[in-house]
Amino acid sequence: MKRIALLVLGVVAVSASALAQAPDDAIATALLAAPANLRDGATVIKWKSDFTYDTLKKGTNRLVCYDRSGFPEQQPLSVECTSIANVDRVAQNLKAEALGDKAKTQAMLDAEEKDGTRVKPEFGSVWYHAMGADKDHVRMHMTIAVPGATTQSMGLPDKAGQGGVWIMNAGTTTAHIMTPGE
Repeated sequence: MKRIALLVLGVVAVSASALAQAPDDAIATALLAAPANLRDGATVIKWKSDFTYDTLKKGTNRLVCYDRSGFPEQQPLSVECTSIANVDRVAQNLKAEALGDKAKTQAMLDAEEKDGTRVKPEFGSVWYHAMGADKDHVRMHMTIAVPGATTQSMGLPDKAGQGGVWIMNAGTTTAHIMTPGE
């Protein structure tokens, strides 16, 4: 009986230790996309299957980071950070991507854009992305949300190829500034 009790206590201790480390690992992974100067103050959330989230780390700035690894349409490692004001848009994106088919996802988002229910991101907010096969093969990418922006309103081209920044999806809620080399 004593051996069984010791075994149970040992299993509980190891399990508790593993669970205690899991949130730290989840936080570290989610922060991979965050710029170094914003990382300590960033909020970290974990998305749930109903497109709500749990807060793993409450931050002191407006940056929120989350891990999308293993989600439909994502690379094996996929981490994103943006303004806390964009969380509703992210939830909408996740719901569309949950369809698991890029064409169906795009059709759903296009329909929301057309009927006016597409959530607008915060103008000027930055989206930081870290993606790749694993932590050793990560590509960083950054865009800046400019919903509704056009070549006329921003003075930027709406096509790549001139070597500078440009507006992708001009005139939509999805309009964003592409930053070559990022």
